[in-house]
Amino acid sequence: MPEDELETPEFKERLEEATERALEKSESRARWIVYLSFSTALIAVLAAIAALESGTYSNQALIEKNEALLAQAKASDQWAYYQAKGIKSAVTLGSINTWQAAGKTPPPQLSAESARYIAQQDSISQAAKELEHQRDEKSREAEALLSQHESYAASVALLQIAIALGAIAALTRYRVVWYGSVGLGVVAAVLLALASRH
Repeated sequence: MPEDELETPEFKERLEEATERALEKSESRARWIVYLSFSTALIAVLAAIAALESGTYSNQALIEKNEALLAQAKASDQWAYYQAKGIKSAVTLGSINTWQAAGKTPPPQLSAESARYIAQQDSISQAAKELEHQRDEKSREAEALLSQHESYAASVALLQIAIALGAIAALTRYRVVWYGSVGLGVVAAVLLALASRH
């Protein structure tokens, strides 16, 4: 039986339709792979931006926390200095009381010293309170920066999961997984946009 007899017009038409469908499917799959690659690359760029911002806010928070600790240490030093002046004032007042208990007039420099120590305590107290205020400010700033860091870090985590889903979609050729990747990428992009507004 010759081959020409097997090739009926109906058979040729079906063969051409099947070939066209296969080409269309192949072209559709090729376009999808391009979209998949592009979306995954875009998500990776967003992840890099979010990671940089997260790191920046984390570093700034650490700097502010260190400055708060430094202010606290300086305030503690001032309070120790305040107490030292208080002790000196108490010793001076004790000397005055000893002179008076002995029925003698204390030297005038003792009263002047005691007044000077008390005056110094006032200025030292103000300096310590100012340092404590600086400490509190720096701590609040650090907390705000850490909150910002956490928002960016959440975006990074979601974007990394979206990238992983994109890779799984490419390997398995399941478009549903790719839709999940894109959806998660959009959610993460919204979180990133919200974090950058603060």
